[in-house]
Amino acid sequence: MKDNNSSPDLIGQNAIKIISNVGFSVFVFSVLMFTILAITYQPPDPWESSRALTKVFTEVSNATFQIDNSVVKTGEDVGMEPVSPAAAPENPPVARPGPVRIPEAVSPSAFDGPVARPGPLVEKSAPRAQPGPFEKTGDVSPSASIADGPVARPGPFETTGLVSRSASPADAPVAQPGPFEKTGDVSPSASIADAPVARPEKTGPVSPSASPADAPVAQPGPLVEKPSESVSIASDSCDDKSVVNCSAPGVLRAIKKFNVKRFRSIVFLEYQTPVNGSNPNECDVTWRYRNRKERSWRKYRDFRRFKLGYGENCTYKVVNAKGWHSGVNARRPRSQSQLNATRKGEKPKIVTTFRDDQINDTIPVMGSGTGFRNGKYLYYSRGGDYCKNMNQYIWSLLCALGEARYLNRTFVMDLNVCLSSKHTSSNRDEEGKDFRFYFDFEHLKETASIVEEREFLKDWKKFEKNHKKKIPVRKVTTYKVTPMQLKNDKSTIIWRRFEKPEPENYWYRVCENQAANYIKRPWQSLWKSKRIMNIVSEISGQMDWDYDAVHVIRGEKAQNKAMWPHLNEDTSLESLVSKLQGVIQPWRNLYIATNEPFYNYFDRLRSYYKVHLLDDYKELWGDKSEWYNETLVLNGGWPVVFDGYMRAEVDTEVLYRAKTRVETFYNLTKDCKDGIHTC
Repeated sequence: MKDNNSSPDLIGQNAIKIISNVGFSVFVFSVLMFTILAITYQPPDPWESSRALTKVFTEVSNATFQIDNSVVKTGEDVGMEPVSPAAAPENPPVARPGPVRIPEAVSPSAFDGPVARPGPLVEKSAPRAQPGPFEKTGDVSPSASIADGPVARPGPFETTGLVSRSASPADAPVAQPGPFEKTGDVSPSASIADAPVARPEKTGPVSPSASPADAPVAQPGPLVEKPSESVSIASDSCDDKSVVNCSAPGVLRAIKKFNVKRFRSIVFLEYQTPVNGSNPNECDVTWRYRNRKERSWRKYRDFRRFKLGYGENCTYKVVNAKGWHSGVNARRPRSQSQLNATRKGEKPKIVTTFRDDQINDTIPVMGSGTGFRNGKYLYYSRGGDYCKNMNQYIWSLLCALGEARYLNRTFVMDLNVCLSSKHTSSNRDEEGKDFRFYFDFEHLKETASIVEEREFLKDWKKFEKNHKKKIPVRKVTTYKVTPMQLKNDKSTIIWRRFEKPEPENYWYRVCENQAANYIKRPWQSLWKSKRIMNIVSEISGQMDWDYDAVHVIRGEKAQNKAMWPHLNEDTSLESLVSKLQGVIQPWRNLYIATNEPFYNYFDRLRSYYKVHLLDDYKELWGDKSEWYNETLVLNGGWPVVFDGYMRAEVDTEVLYRAKTRVETFYNLTKDCKDGIHTC
């Protein structure tokens, strides 16, 4: 009996042991798996985007710079990745600047670190539906009736048809449209009640005879136009079809619609009233615009000549449009010269007939002695970066600006630049270059607190001459004194002196190690010069913004077989022809951005494409160009050489605006960009 009673107990005990062992095994296995996952799992780095952007500009992390000089990137280029030719859309999405306010005073937003180009454009006006690409449309003649007023502008846009001006709005309220397409033309004798009309989004002044109270009009929804619609607008009179009244509102509206359908790569911002061309049926008009790939808030101008005619029902239509800057009658004379653009304020030796009124290169004045004493300044003496590669100059300058922002001080800036021999035709370092030749000084003044070095030293000397008490100055002789240690310093001037041998005297060493966690380089403050960008805009405009581009890197890299063993062969003419034919359609405009010194090297491609090289546009910086005259004034009457760094800036920006982009190290060759074993 005792054995029989103990048998169930043994079974139960064994079952409990088995369950315990299994449970413990599962627990141990779970702990083991969790430990393995905890060791191997790498969460997404929240700083990865910032580091990637920094890598774009530095390429290396040590104190030496060996980087590609064929592409010049500044803050406005951050976030522009190479476009795969196979995936390049015909009309790529747009990343716009800022926030931007148009057409009034524009103030780009301030933000830290490298930032992709800014967001949507915002127009300062009473709340209303935003127009298509047009953000400013000009005013309507007070004599025009409501039927003549500005039509709804395109996003994709629509044509609503013609409406009789004899029909009174009081006869029938206008029906409210939703999203719709072209409604067809309406007979001049038809009443408004027969054909509802979409009201314009921005009408400007309207004839007093047409009272809104008499005919309340609802605002339309999105407007869409079919591609086959005719670009035509009702004219005032077409008794004499050989003469066009360029001041008629319908002329400008017809030109606007024509431009939007033809030039899809740009955003039109504002128009001027058309003027007469050379013939009775021609009109010249000027406008401000921005390329859709432009990441800054800057505006550019173009003026063209249009041949107009009359369509059905006495409507205006554009018959033909001439090329870039053809509408010379619409080009308004500008102020003579920017007399205060020179450092010393002396009268320049040359006077320009035209100049870009959006450029302001004036040097800010500090003010009274008391204001100088109450300020806080960060002053960098000249270091080992002087006469180094321009990319190193940018990297160091942005470090200094970042420290000034961190310390909440005004940075004392030397506008003198020494151009490295890599960018000069003489193959020697060239001093005496002006920062404003290459970069947008106006934008830098707006986004960073800076004062020009000569103005600063002059006011400092003047203050100490007139006051017995000296200004407190803290001199820092090594980059190892970190910005964090200087954060609470009360001295008026913190003077960093870089007197040690290289690489201890590089500016950017200040932002290394622990300081890198506190100092953010203000990439958004550094843009290319507006004068350089005007050349970029003109080259793109002469190709009607409809072109593809290939970036061909040769030069020293093609000759260095040890680092780039296949580059020379992969960029040979035979290889280029075979590879480009599979990517770019025949007889397209093809811009070649290259460091190849021989102009005729690409002649064989001219049998397949309309080839454009930078040297094809030498007149844009020749001695009769706007760029030449404006830089002559800026340089105190001395001619400025269009050097290798300027060429690289132009090539880079024209390349970025192409519809299809072919890169050397992304598409043409398998070699690594920085040499063998660096991919």
